[in-house]
Amino acid sequence: MAQLYDRIGVGYRALRVPDPRIAAAIGAALGDAASVANVGAGAGSYEPRDRRVVAIEPARTMILQRERDAAPAVQASASALPLRDASVDAALAVLTIHHWPDRARGLAEMRRIARRRVVLLTHVMTQPFWLLEYFPGVLEIDRGSMPSLDELERALGPLRVTPLAIPHDCSDGFLGAYWRRPAAYLRADVRAAISSLARLAEGAMRDGVARLRADLDSGAWQRRHEELLGRAALDLGYRIVVAEHRARLSAGSARRRRPRSPARAR
Repeated sequence: MAQLYDRIGVGYRALRVPDPRIAAAIGAALGDAASVANVGAGAGSYEPRDRRVVAIEPARTMILQRERDAAPAVQASASALPLRDASVDAALAVLTIHHWPDRARGLAEMRRIARRRVVLLTHVMTQPFWLLEYFPGVLEIDRGSMPSLDELERALGPLRVTPLAIPHDCSDGFLGAYWRRPAAYLRADVRAAISSLARLAEGAMRDGVARLRADLDSGAWQRRHEELLGRAALDLGYRIVVAEHRARLSAGSARRRRPRSPARAR
């Protein structure tokens, strides 16, 4: 993951601007958590400013794009989080777990450090998306890397899963963000900030861009997807997943461990 984002993450701060509606949904999922570990934190998208946060990110390119007043960031992997057991109220991971080389270990680490809950924003390949007509290789890339809900439940225990409809003017340029703005996918900088597209073979990328451009120029795309043009938001398979862990620790064991807060870890 670090090598990938050191290569493609250069423009993330400009193109992956946190969308306030998604931020609100993540904040609601975090609930009463006063302290949060943001795992695979990147440039700091969706880190709550009203809670104590420690960020964990393996790629230096991403850490260097964090704002000066952002939470302290530690360069480390999800597979070996440098935090004590039950040291934060919540562990958060936003659109990142599909990049982890050892996802089972990373999820176990999130569960280990979280006193109350684990919160994930992830993508499940359940909804059709027209972009795959032009870039079918994305489906194979994501099928091999996106976790299923069954996998997440095995790792984290019982889940609460909430669909996250993507607004048509989403400011965060991830894969599904431009579902009603197809011309955006013609831009090389936009594609470079979307890991699934950035990982496509050059020939597949070139062919998909050419076909999409031709369909937009001819009006074929607009005719095929006319019903999308009046939609305000669309379910593309993005899900907020919450695993509650309150019952995992007794009050006595919590007192014995006396977890260190992120503020002390600075």
